[in-house]
Amino acid sequence: MAPSDRREFLSHVGQGMLAAGLGTAVATDLGFSTAFAAEGGSIHLGGHERLVELMRNTPAGELQPLLAKQLLKGQVNLKDLTAAGALANAVTFGGCDYVGFHTAMAMLPALEMCGQLPKARQPLPVLKVLYRNAQQIQNVGGKTDDSLHTLQKVEAGKLPAGDLGQQIRDACRRADVKLGENLLDQADTPLDAFNALQPAMQDDLNVHRFVFAHRTYGLAGLLGKDYAYSLLRQCVRFCANHESNRLSRKNPPSPIRALMPKLLDQYKLAGLKPGKRDPGDAAVEKLSEAIYQGPRADAAEAAAAALADGIAPEVVGEAISLASNLYVLRQGPEKRSHGDSPGVHSSDATNAWRNMARIAEPRHAISGLIVAAYHAGVQSKPYKTPPYPTSEHRARIKSTDATGLLAEAEDAIRHNDQGRAAAAIQIYGEKGHQLERVFTLMIKYTVSEDGRLHGEKFYHTVREEYRATRAAFRWRHIVALARVTASAYGYNREDQHGFRAAGYEDACRLLGVKA
Repeated sequence: MAPSDRREFLSHVGQGMLAAGLGTAVATDLGFSTAFAAEGGSIHLGGHERLVELMRNTPAGELQPLLAKQLLKGQVNLKDLTAAGALANAVTFGGCDYVGFHTAMAMLPALEMCGQLPKARQPLPVLKVLYRNAQQIQNVGGKTDDSLHTLQKVEAGKLPAGDLGQQIRDACRRADVKLGENLLDQADTPLDAFNALQPAMQDDLNVHRFVFAHRTYGLAGLLGKDYAYSLLRQCVRFCANHESNRLSRKNPPSPIRALMPKLLDQYKLAGLKPGKRDPGDAAVEKLSEAIYQGPRADAAEAAAAALADGIAPEVVGEAISLASNLYVLRQGPEKRSHGDSPGVHSSDATNAWRNMARIAEPRHAISGLIVAAYHAGVQSKPYKTPPYPTSEHRARIKSTDATGLLAEAEDAIRHNDQGRAAAAIQIYGEKGHQLERVFTLMIKYTVSEDGRLHGEKFYHTVREEYRATRAAFRWRHIVALARVTASAYGYNREDQHGFRAAGYEDACRLLGVKA
């Protein structure tokens, strides 16, 4: 089956998806508009109500045949299903369920992946994520458990005055959801609301609050103006819920709260106009190593100093991304590098911050990149092992041609041989073979395997970071994807071996394609 024309696919996806959700590099190339709706509203389902109710009332195993049938008959398209899935997720979980928000974060990456597959297989990524969505909705009670309701309004005159972002952050610090949501409602546009959320997003070190904000803004763009505020409210709930848990456990606040104002003052970053300087490959690699080696406060300071020195935020973000990549490549012979491993978490978080920095106000872009560097430095103690692939891994590769190297990589993936998979793809890149053939191989297993809730996000992160990284270093991201793909093969969410992604084989059967 030949891949369908990209324009044909996009005509079914629609033009409302934001660069914020896919990331500017991918979204621009795909032709999506970066314009955002002027205003949002309180929760309602509108024309999505039928699908949302179906998704909330139907067990996953019964839902999938219904959705596949509607797709095959042309009654719905993949954008329709993703939009309804996002609303069903929001109404049920409100941003406060672990599997729920992981599923929401995977929706836009899954939708974008569809266009990379042969036409008959295009629905598989979305059906996979919606199966997971339906499973978790039923696990918490289905339609009987609503988390997101119409906003309980507070009179505007009774809301605290001052910087809106700081007021929302302070409401979240008090775990005052009602106040935080009402403050967010004061923003004039969804982009203003997104900027107002930044201080709360940057107030603690939790990969999920970063990626969830990035992906939720994208889903708001996909759904349009009537749903933007309802979806963005979930970010307030996430932060307030996280703070409530911290307070109940009597844990101390994140050190970033004290470190950030110190660095902003020390390097005179408040009000700074971001620079445009690129210091070159060697300096970028040196900065990435400094961030990777940490400790975390030093990593944050390295980013702050670079920004103060006029280095462009895009270049500082690139160095942080390369530091995150080192966690994947240097992890050593541990059993698992997929799922919520330090490297995958750090890479996804950095990707989210880079995308948010591209659309946020300069002050938030600067502080956000400092948080990204701090987060990269907090992932783990630096691994002492050499990066994959090692010379021993490379020595096991016998092929030299493109087809043979990809066959060795696929065999390594199926045997969970992370080192050999990394070596085959590293050598493939050194020989200048075609990149898209690697993605064609990797996407097959990203779709068929569970990935411990992180497969779609990391695949998309790698595609985007490759394109946003200079030529000297970009192939490292592809090698990391090979390693993580080999790690994930056959493992379910509980890390039991011998499983494919839940619902995948049934979806293949329903679509009439090979599993």
